[in-house]
Amino acid sequence: MRLGIITGHVVATRKDENLVGAKLLIVQPILPDSTPAGQPVIAVDTVGAGIGETIIYAVGSVASRATMHPNAPIDAAIVGIVDSVDCPGSGGL
Repeated sequence: MRLGIITGHVVATRKDENLVGAKLLIVQPILPDSTPAGQPVIAVDTVGAGIGETIIYAVGSVASRATMHPNAPIDAAIVGIVDSVDCPGSGGL
């Protein structure tokens, strides 16, 4: 799992039928000190996250298991909303 911040949302009126009804959000990967760590990704929201929230997301084949459609073409899924990060030397979030 990885840390990220929700920076936006994506609307796609035409998509794979397994993604109909899915909320798609733009996630900026971050390090524990909130420093950006790579390119943004589009993830399916499974927890009701919103813009500006720090989240935990899964990537790869396990991401689709977090949704109601395990065979959906999903590379990233938001699986948690972060309350706090306590990592010595990171400065926290």
